[in-house]
Amino acid sequence: MNRPVKRFPFICAAVGCVLSAAAAYAQQSFAARFLAHNAEMTRVQPGWPTPLVESEPRLTQYYRFAFSNEYTAAGTQTVSYGDARGGGIVAWSRCQFDLLPPSYIQHNSTAADGFGDTTALAKFRIASGNAEAGNFIATAILSHTFPTGSHTNGAATGSWNPTLAGGVGLGKRFDVESSLGGTLPTGKIAEQGRTILWSALAQEHAARAFWLELENNASFYFAGSHDGKMQNFITPAAYFIPRRLEWKPTHPFLVFAAGMQIATSGFHTYNHKAIAEMRVLF
Repeated sequence: MNRPVKRFPFICAAVGCVLSAAAAYAQQSFAARFLAHNAEMTRVQPGWPTPLVESEPRLTQYYRFAFSNEYTAAGTQTVSYGDARGGGIVAWSRCQFDLLPPSYIQHNSTAADGFGDTTALAKFRIASGNAEAGNFIATAILSHTFPTGSHTNGAATGSWNPTLAGGVGLGKRFDVESSLGGTLPTGKIAEQGRTILWSALAQEHAARAFWLELENNASFYFAGSHDGKMQNFITPAAYFIPRRLEWKPTHPFLVFAAGMQIATSGFHTYNHKAIAEMRVLF
């Protein structure tokens, strides 16, 4: 056997090692870049926690595990495993894309249990500044809800949901946020109507790992069975964000959140909605 033939297995092994190392490096590089998105956002936007109910103006990479328990005006109980929450990823420096899978809805009544609707959402960060550059943000949001609900646990048709959301920090401990949007069904308007949604909130960084929040959530109905009516909720909430002293923005972390929507209007489709969440930010 000549020398080149003898060297051939060693050359193949060396090439294989190089390719494996390159693949591992590429994979690590992608993972590092993927996990760095939240760190990149800390340099260009505020660092407040995501609101419990109101639309979030910040861009975050996350998944939300949620549970809710509410009572209708007639006193029947409805439990949602998922509470129309899901996950999102940040793309480039100004965009975020979310997928909110259907929740499982359980009724303590004669209504049939089943899955709800599915929502896809996109955000575009219009302008923002971190705590050293104005501590503010303004974002445009567009989502589409698909009528995937079983039985009567979802909408009759799909709908578009355009929203503008923003906020500003007041000193080192407080911030205020607001959002204005609407629900625009793609069909059966006379049956479903249209809705304008307005929310406003105040948050306080009460302690190192604790935030407090008070939201006001209002819905105004046009056409449909609730034509001319509005419902309003006050939503107190609290957040626990445990992070090690050596934590860095590139490190994943957990957020635990809880609150309750309390009806303050004479007309309301539900009341005393308790919400609990565990969020994973990565």
